[in-house]
Amino acid sequence: MNLFPWRRPRPTPLAVELQQRLQGLPGPQPLADCSLREQRWVVLDLETSGLNLNKDQVLSIGAVVIEDGAVDFSQQFERTLLREQPRLGASVLIHGLGPEAIAAGQVPADALLDFMTFVGDSPLLAFHAPFDEHMLGRALKDSLGYTLQHPFIDVAELAPMLCPDALLRAAGLDDWTTHFGLQVGERHHASADALVTAELAMLLFSRARRQGLDSPRVLAEKVSQWRRRQQNQVF
Repeated sequence: MNLFPWRRPRPTPLAVELQQRLQGLPGPQPLADCSLREQRWVVLDLETSGLNLNKDQVLSIGAVVIEDGAVDFSQQFERTLLREQPRLGASVLIHGLGPEAIAAGQVPADALLDFMTFVGDSPLLAFHAPFDEHMLGRALKDSLGYTLQHPFIDVAELAPMLCPDALLRAAGLDDWTTHFGLQVGERHHASADALVTAELAMLLFSRARRQGLDSPRVLAEKVSQWRRRQQNQVF
C-alpha cells in the first residue's frame, strides 16, 4: 500500500536506445536577442485528464512551429499517450479522448522523447503556459527522469499586455480569437488548439514589433514586468 500517493513514482528504467536518445537531446537555450521573426518557436497544447496539477495526466500533445514569421506546416507534432488506468474526469467530454483512444496511444516515454526531440532547443509558447509547463514537466520527470528547463512564454499574458485597448484581462483563447476575428475550424483538440494559439501569437508578435519589443528576451522581460504590476494591483 502506498502511504504517500502524492509522491511521484520512480521512472521505469529506460531501454538503452531511449537512454542514448535522451542523452543526445540538445539543452535549452536562453531567450535570444534575435528578432521575433528569426526565432524558431514551438507552440504547445496539451489535453489532460483534468486540471489537478499533482494527480491528473497528460493524455495528448499537439504542437506546431512558427519559423520565419509563419506557421511551418511541415513541422507539426501530435501524439496520444498510452495510459493503463487513465484518470478521466469531466474534461473527456471536452476533448473527447476516451479509453479506447488512450489505450491505443504511444508509450509515454517514447511519445515524450519524440516531443522533446521535436522541440530541440527552441522556446515554447502556450496559452495559460504555467499549466502546460507544469504538466509537461511532471510527465517528463515521471517517464524519463528528465528535468524540463526550456523557457515558456504565456500567450494568455502576451495578449492583454500588448492589447490593453481590448479590455480583456482574464480572457480565454476563444475570447481572443473572437476579438481578432480568427477563423477557428476546431477546438479542444491538442493540435487544433496549438494551431489557433500559433495564429494568435503571430498577430501578437506583429503588435510587439510595433511597440519596439522585437526580440524573445526583451519580450519575455516585458511580460515579467507586466505580470508583477498586475500582481501588485491585486494586493
